[in-house]
Amino acid sequence: MSGVDYGFLSPVWAGGTSAQLAGDAQFIEAMLAVELAWVQVQAENGLCSTEDFGAVQAVCDIQRYDLSQLAAKTPDGANALIPLLGMMRSLLAADGAPASAGTALHRGATSQDIIDTALMLLATRSMDAISALLQTTAQGLARVAAEHRDTVCIARSLTQHALPTTFGYKAACWLTAIMAAAKHLDQVRGQLPLQFGGAVGTLASLEQHLASRTETGATTAQLAKELAGLLNLKNPSTPWHSNRLPILQAGSALGSAIAALGTFGADVLTASRPEIGEITEPREAGKGGSSAMPQKQNPVHSVLLRSAALNAPGHVATLFTAAGTAVDERPDGAWHAEWPALRELLRLGLGSSEHAAVLATGMTINTEALTRNLKLGGDAVLSERLATVLAPVIDGGKPAIQKLVLESITEGTSLRQLLRAQLDSQQVSDEQLTELLDPAGYLGSAQRFTDNVLAEFSAWKESWQSLR
Repeated sequence: MSGVDYGFLSPVWAGGTSAQLAGDAQFIEAMLAVELAWVQVQAENGLCSTEDFGAVQAVCDIQRYDLSQLAAKTPDGANALIPLLGMMRSLLAADGAPASAGTALHRGATSQDIIDTALMLLATRSMDAISALLQTTAQGLARVAAEHRDTVCIARSLTQHALPTTFGYKAACWLTAIMAAAKHLDQVRGQLPLQFGGAVGTLASLEQHLASRTETGATTAQLAKELAGLLNLKNPSTPWHSNRLPILQAGSALGSAIAALGTFGADVLTASRPEIGEITEPREAGKGGSSAMPQKQNPVHSVLLRSAALNAPGHVATLFTAAGTAVDERPDGAWHAEWPALRELLRLGLGSSEHAAVLATGMTINTEALTRNLKLGGDAVLSERLATVLAPVIDGGKPAIQKLVLESITEGTSLRQLLRAQLDSQQVSDEQLTELLDPAGYLGSAQRFTDNVLAEFSAWKESWQSLR
């Protein structure tokens, strides 16, 4: 039986992009890529031969490795790199590679260099994919915000009907959070660094080797810079063996994006309840069905967004705990705790952004339901406005308005009629009262705020389209 993790208990990411970007095999491939890149840098600087590089390149094919066997050996050294190196050297010997190839492999490096850098490669590739999906999500929400800029609906506060707003502004609020998270993710992705410090972060072994190879003119600083460039990672001023902020920053950015998408999903879940019916998820063949109730169309995309948002904080907390308890020149246990937490955040980020993109670009907005639900609150949804405008002209002031609103709600009496009976028609005409009770006239700055968000989105869209 295969030991592959298919994600049956993690439907947020199962079967999606994460399987190609953040799986166990991709992590092993990333470690092989780091080891190969390091030998390539050495070859380009005369520290090993091109034959050595070719020999190492030949053993960096993941198809040559039994990953189940590698996994079985991983506990022996508390990381997967140690047995992987043993397998690589065995393959070099079996291939008849020169001994110098085995010497060049992993020269001056340590397990943490390779594992941390491999995780950075997984993170950059995954974040690039997440970023593209967030852009698609944002485009979908921007379209909804623009189309429904003036669509009046009810705003809810602590689950209850509150005041009128527009559905466009509701979509703009989702868009604002997702844009901010996407921008932060891109910023962090551009700063993800190479890890290259040797056994305790001093590169002493490599320095010693270079001292005996002065004819190459190579320096550790130069070699690290070239390695970072080859891997498309930032070249840090120092190794970060016990400074875990790069991992923490990556995890925090992923957590923020997942949270922003979770809010979107949670709102859609509420709005898609049949008794509310304001939003319908896109209907896709084979998706959303119930095993027992044929009539059901489950909002699976929103459910999975919420699932990811509930799951992610625990993994972010693990990264904070690990960063805060990192000790010495290599953390004992805290370092190891980071790996599954970061990888799961990458998976959740990939999965949730995929579902959000489908939802944002395919959901249906039911304007009839928006109007119906707005009317459920009656004239009482304008009580804030009424209290502000009518308090100076009604006997008893604001408390009198509040009393009339309560009477209207408890007795089922028309608030308009109650107000009309208490107001002097010379001070407030029927036309003025009708205007005061029009929800479309009490939207505040909702439309202006929506326009602001759409303008910000347009500028952001131009920035990433120019890079394509």
